[in-house]
Amino acid sequence: MEGNPRRVEEGLGHTPPVHEDRDGFHEKEGIANDEDRIFDNEKEERIAEGDHSVEEKGEERPLVKPKSKRVATLDAFRGLTVVIMILVDDAGGSYARIDHSPWNGCTLADFVMPFFLFIVGVAIALALKKIPKMQIAIKKIMIRTLKLLFWGILLQGGYSHAPDDLSYGVDMKHIRWCGILQRIAVVYMIVALIEVVTTKLRPIVLDHPGHLSIFTAYKYQWIGGFIAFFVYMVTTYTLYVPDWSFVVYNDHKLTRYTVKCAMRGHLGPACNAVGYVDREVWGINHLYSSPVWQRLKACTLSSPNSGPPRENAPYWCRAPFEPEGLLSTISAILSGTIGIHYGHVLIHIKAHSERLKHWGSMGLGLLIIAIILHFTDAIPINKQLYSFSYVCFTAGAAGIVFSGFYVLIDVWGWRTPFLFLEWIGMNAMLVFVLGAEGILAGFVNGWYYKSPDNTLVHWIKTHVFINVWGSERLGTLLYVIFAEITFWAVVAGILHKLDIYWKL
Repeated sequence: MEGNPRRVEEGLGHTPPVHEDRDGFHEKEGIANDEDRIFDNEKEERIAEGDHSVEEKGEERPLVKPKSKRVATLDAFRGLTVVIMILVDDAGGSYARIDHSPWNGCTLADFVMPFFLFIVGVAIALALKKIPKMQIAIKKIMIRTLKLLFWGILLQGGYSHAPDDLSYGVDMKHIRWCGILQRIAVVYMIVALIEVVTTKLRPIVLDHPGHLSIFTAYKYQWIGGFIAFFVYMVTTYTLYVPDWSFVVYNDHKLTRYTVKCAMRGHLGPACNAVGYVDREVWGINHLYSSPVWQRLKACTLSSPNSGPPRENAPYWCRAPFEPEGLLSTISAILSGTIGIHYGHVLIHIKAHSERLKHWGSMGLGLLIIAIILHFTDAIPINKQLYSFSYVCFTAGAAGIVFSGFYVLIDVWGWRTPFLFLEWIGMNAMLVFVLGAEGILAGFVNGWYYKSPDNTLVHWIKTHVFINVWGSERLGTLLYVIFAEITFWAVVAGILHKLDIYWKL
């Protein structure tokens, strides 16, 4: 992972939505879930189906809450994303085809971050549907953003070395300022603030909800997305990228390399504007030191797997690169904008068929745009650059998957097979920190016998999975499925029954 020995690039849990209560906001939520009850459960079900009369009548919450019948797709989709994150994070080293694409292209791992940003947008739309007190809302958003930034720097800045390295601490000259949580924090803040400050400029109820009316009612959200798109595209294709250099420490020896650029609009690893902006803003020592481009054929004979560098590999193969940097995060705002649009559809369109028609057509349209841009080489799909075609492709896929989940879970009522995804989605932050970031495994590894390598985690992985199946690749995959994903599903289910969630 980026930021520590485990690859954190896969993304993390859902950005905490903000929820209404009688005072305007409900603090009990966080990345944990939508179990925070944006509204009382009976009222929420009626609103989700398009009945807004309960708001106009100003009904009070009942003292005893009935059993929740909320839109379960939200939690299940988030849980699915967390499961994929764990799978590609811990099994991607054995199965490179599901790990991040070294540069252009899109693999299973590359869907995780935009899927989370998509569901962040959906949750924000529901949570901020009605804002009685704008100042309180803005304060809550900013506090939550700061919390996410703090946890992101703590977990991904290099301070934590879990789970394999039992040491901790980071040299402030090399701390990594960017990361998954930091990107989610920025996207959440921008999208949520636009939703809050425009609350009096949009209708609560649409008289004739349809495709165009929802776009026009929430035009300021799309204007914000267009501004992000414009800034990203203009900077990417017009910013002059000069030559740059970096230093590599090897065997206590310092070697300086210089990468020749002097160009504009380049979309390759060495001379793109995304990397240049991060080198200038953060400083090259504060970028991620093991970018996935090291698995390119130009860099290693083991491609697409990780391996020793080629003897005559280009200098940039050894250079750092920030996949969650500033310019690419500006582009990522579009993922949140598309997600919030799906949430607006959920609020204003009553019929299942009409919701699905809107979601499906938009998802399919985004996929078509992305495929055309990619295969005509106009704008390749690229996660590291967070290219526009990548935004369209992953947001379109998120919309299609979200629609499929909605049909299975909320329309057909097939909720039981997906309960484990709901449980994980309700405690996504906890699973990310303790599971994906390896904090729990690091704690267990702290109790070793004779040698730091002789731990319970290592013994289970080796003797229960790898040795039994006689294959390190298959054993690793089964370990991830049963000792990590299944384990955290059970833990999340127990915590759900106890009504315990991680709150930010």
